[in-house]
Amino acid sequence: MPSPQTAASPDILHDLVASALRAGADAAEAVSSESAALSVGVRNGRLEDVEREESRDLGLRVFIGRRQATVSSSDLSEPTRARLIERAVAMARLAPEDPYAGLAPKDRLAKGPFPDLDLFDPTERSAAELEAVSAEAEAAALAIPGVARSEGGHASHSTSRWRLVTSGGFDGAYHGSSFSLGVDVIAEKDGGMERGSEGRSARHLSDLPDAAWIGERAGQRAVARVGPRKIASTTAPVIFDNRMATQVISPLLGAISGPSIARGTSFLKNRLNQRILPVGADLIDDPFRPRGHGSTPFDDEGVAVERRAIVQDGILTTWLLNSASAAQLGLASTGHASRGSAGPPGVSTHNLHLEPGERDLNGLMSDAGTGLLITSMFGPSLNGNTGDWSAGVSGFWFEGGQIAYPVSEITVAGNLIDLWARMQRGADLEFRSSFNSPSLLFDAVAIAGK
Repeated sequence: MPSPQTAASPDILHDLVASALRAGADAAEAVSSESAALSVGVRNGRLEDVEREESRDLGLRVFIGRRQATVSSSDLSEPTRARLIERAVAMARLAPEDPYAGLAPKDRLAKGPFPDLDLFDPTERSAAELEAVSAEAEAAALAIPGVARSEGGHASHSTSRWRLVTSGGFDGAYHGSSFSLGVDVIAEKDGGMERGSEGRSARHLSDLPDAAWIGERAGQRAVARVGPRKIASTTAPVIFDNRMATQVISPLLGAISGPSIARGTSFLKNRLNQRILPVGADLIDDPFRPRGHGSTPFDDEGVAVERRAIVQDGILTTWLLNSASAAQLGLASTGHASRGSAGPPGVSTHNLHLEPGERDLNGLMSDAGTGLLITSMFGPSLNGNTGDWSAGVSGFWFEGGQIAYPVSEITVAGNLIDLWARMQRGADLEFRSSFNSPSLLFDAVAIAGK
């Protein structure tokens, strides 16, 4: 990663803020991001593409009274920085007044020294190494009987650095790394074809599953899906496997975001401190998980973050707030501000997971008896005011607690408040990304088939 006078240079960011104040801003914050990535793709054991990317970006947000403006650039030269400042201040003077605009309150800012969350692995992978591991994963997938051809193996290595400096006295930075490996293949039987894939990413290379395991999983997944049947419309138990289950919970996050609550456009706007999940269900947001994909020592406004149960024992305990939405609601930021180099902050969680239950996937199927196991989903639709939800899905029909045959061209639908109240958690929680869930069982779900 470049070091002299880059976007993360303390001199550039502090000078940018100081210059904005001299140009007439009442307050200012500067952010920088640097990233470098190398990715390699193979198909049928042969190199298909190599992509290398490096980027450096600056962002500046200025405030004049309660008016604000943001500008950004990937040109770090001194003349460009001067133009950024001039443009930002001019824009702020013309911007409409926002009574909730401003830097995060000083008493909410994170204070150093910041914890080491072990997000950076200095190991580097060359293009040749990425090509070799991609080819190994692809070969393992193609070796599974029934796999007809490859859609490609792909591997990547990236690093990133983020820094925030404000006129309120905050100065914080952190950097991270990511290693990924995946493969996509197609299985064929009696003229029918189905795709299967597996991919994983990790902050540290040592945490990434080996190539053979990833390839075998992709091949087995494709083969298991060939020859899907259509089923008649019905009402039956539905299980979302642990790769799909987060998509049933994710609408909850938008529904409790501060901006949605402030606008009054959320189906959960009146449910704070009320039960929205079953007794015993905890939804945990943990920004301090070592090597976590969403780990951070502070949010994107510099506000202190903390591990919290967003839902505890089924009770919704908080909204997700940045400084602006907190001010609008008369509350304090919860440390969930999220932003890029341009634009004001939105909100997002950090490392979110639903605590597991006691039964594995086979146990859930055994309890349900007969129903639908969902392993793929597309086109989910949500009415944000009512919580009515539907999605196209495919997966497996199970009978007597055992998988019977693959199924496709199905839609499942329901009201999320009603569905969540009947949710049963599996025991198969795996930490794959910044949002993870065990498999989830819902009884009596409307299924639209042929």
